[in-house]
Amino acid sequence: MARRIQFWFEFASTYSYLSAMRIEDAAARHGVAVDWQPFLLGPIFAAQGWNNSPFNIYPAKGRYMWRDMERLCAERSLPFMRPDPFPQNGLMAARLALVARQHGRIAPFVRAVYAAQFGRGLNISHAGVLADCWHLVGLDGSLMSAVSQPETRAALRVQSNKAQELDLFGAPSFIVGDELFWGDDRLDAALALAAEF
Repeated sequence: MARRIQFWFEFASTYSYLSAMRIEDAAARHGVAVDWQPFLLGPIFAAQGWNNSPFNIYPAKGRYMWRDMERLCAERSLPFMRPDPFPQNGLMAARLALVARQHGRIAPFVRAVYAAQFGRGLNISHAGVLADCWHLVGLDGSLMSAVSQPETRAALRVQSNKAQELDLFGAPSFIVGDELFWGDDRLDAALALAAEF
């Protein structure tokens, strides 16, 4: 088996921002390839009876998360700005990520979207914000039209269904072989295991 790690991320996930900004460098140090896997947490949360982020449903948890993000971003020299509203609607961004993956640019596109959202506080449901991210990473603007194509919509549904089949319950999640790791703080353990294959 090749040394690989699946990185399952949701654009509304604060901790996925942390992982997205470091996973490639960390994986390279271990000789591990990264499979970028966008998905939507909404259906998974709905199956648990939630209609919002648990960070909004449980205010104490939300207050902790925002302070934790401030600390971690400061430690890692990452810009951080709380987006409003939260969570952001990442549907279009997730579809575009799949298009970017087809053109070998998913990693820089994902980082650009996270940087816009959590680094500058921009609303990633706005087409203009996504277009700026798209152009920033050198993708042809004409490719953005694929976001509304039936096959792109279907591809994201497949992603989200697969996430449910894998019993993912949050993001970021990492899969190495048959092992699941959840949370940015488990990325290093996941990479260490991937390096053993």
